[in-house]
Amino acid sequence: VQLVESGGGSVQAGGSLRLSCAASGIDFNIYTMAWFRQAPGKERELVATIFTGHATEYADSVTGRFTIARDNAKNTVSLQMNRLRPEDTAVYYCNAGFMTRDYWGQGTQVTVSS
Repeated sequence: VQLVESGGGSVQAGGSLRLSCAASGIDFNIYTMAWFRQAPGKERELVATIFTGHATEYADSVTGRFTIARDNAKNTVSLQMNRLRPEDTAVYYCNAGFMTRDYWGQGTQVTVSS
């Protein structure tokens, strides 16, 4: 199983970034996909979730600014991040979950400067 994130980088506050995660080795259609992030010295936190039926959930801190989407034909999940803030700075991780199965990507750094 592999989850490979891409799209991280550095941006000024107010800017945008789009993260992508390509999954392989799983039946992507049955997995709930999510993005987590971890800032230095903080615990990993859930940012956004997209379920198999394409329903979505967001952390309060990103609601209205971030959009999660999935493409079951391409086995990818994306996170469009707009109006970025310095407090969004973190390593962002892709996650795939189904019952007791739980897989993680290696993470991609997002840095937002003020």
